[in-house]
Amino acid sequence: MIERIKKMGRASKSDLITYALVAAAFIIVQLLLMNGVITSSLRGQLVPICVYIVMAMSLNLVVGISGELSLGHAGFMSIGAFAGVVAASALTGFIGAPIPRLLASMLIGGILAGAAGFLIGIPVMRLQGDYLAIVTLAFGEIIKNILNNLYVGIDGAGIHISFTSVGALAMDGGKVIINGPQGAVDIEKLSTFAIGFALVVFALAVILNLVRSRSGRAIMAVRDNRIAAESVGINTTKYRMMAFVVSAFLAGMAGALYAMNYSSIVPKKFDFNTSILVLVFVVLGGMGNIRGSIISATVLTILPEALRPIADYRMLLYAIVLIAVMLVSNSTHLRMLIDSLKARLRRDPDDDGPAGEAPEGGENVG
Repeated sequence: MIERIKKMGRASKSDLITYALVAAAFIIVQLLLMNGVITSSLRGQLVPICVYIVMAMSLNLVVGISGELSLGHAGFMSIGAFAGVVAASALTGFIGAPIPRLLASMLIGGILAGAAGFLIGIPVMRLQGDYLAIVTLAFGEIIKNILNNLYVGIDGAGIHISFTSVGALAMDGGKVIINGPQGAVDIEKLSTFAIGFALVVFALAVILNLVRSRSGRAIMAVRDNRIAAESVGINTTKYRMMAFVVSAFLAGMAGALYAMNYSSIVPKKFDFNTSILVLVFVVLGGMGNIRGSIISATVLTILPEALRPIADYRMLLYAIVLIAVMLVSNSTHLRMLIDSLKARLRRDPDDDGPAGEAPEGGENVG
């Protein structure tokens, strides 16, 4: 086993380390839960942490790997959230067990979000830079406003949908699932930390396998130089669309998991601020650095809650931490010091020569 690991390429070793870190974190958290060390407040943050990790990784696929600036990622999350809630209610009579029903609802939410990503990607993928960012921002706001005017109910006759009022649903008894600006109400809490961890592993596997594949290399080629990629026959629109749709699909699944962790959710939760929050996770973790996205999403989700005892200074300290991280990550001297330490750690003790050659390419997905 050790020999096989030694024979792995640098990228494969980096991926293996990422999987190992995620698995180790899960085991540690489970041990702490079994011993009652984790507070009830932090226990309530476990599912949102998993959700934000998936959101950060999926957005990094677009922003870091594909090189596009998307500001409407919360829109895909909201589609998955509300679609998942409706699916969970509709499937109650068919799938009684909570976990299979949650998984089915997450899959439906992901598929609908992916379909929305494909539809919005048709015009969006013809744009670049600021124009693409503005259109994705507008998309997120459009979705939020649609959900603010959406009424969904279910009765013996099936699902009823209206954009005017609850009365317009014309139900015979039944249950209101989505009540306009009040959002989804009386949600059955199905989400668990174990399913959240499984979603993190699934998203990690999808993204890393995509990046290491031929399609992933094509996506990064388009990111690095679109004209050169087109000159060798790469369909730039196709590969940019692929990254965009996969990202939307994963965000939709995360949204469904998030929604079913609470008894109610409102459309305004998935506004521009949520998209910016996820973008902050990506930037602080490193553009194209999937492992960095996992760490930054975890730390920055826990940090505000950890600082709650000093409520008067909580957001001030949070802002100082963000600024400090940005300064450190952009310091040339510190980066050189870190690279030097990495080179020393990688150097073979029996080899007095220089450290191994630098990795090919500019991507950093570990």
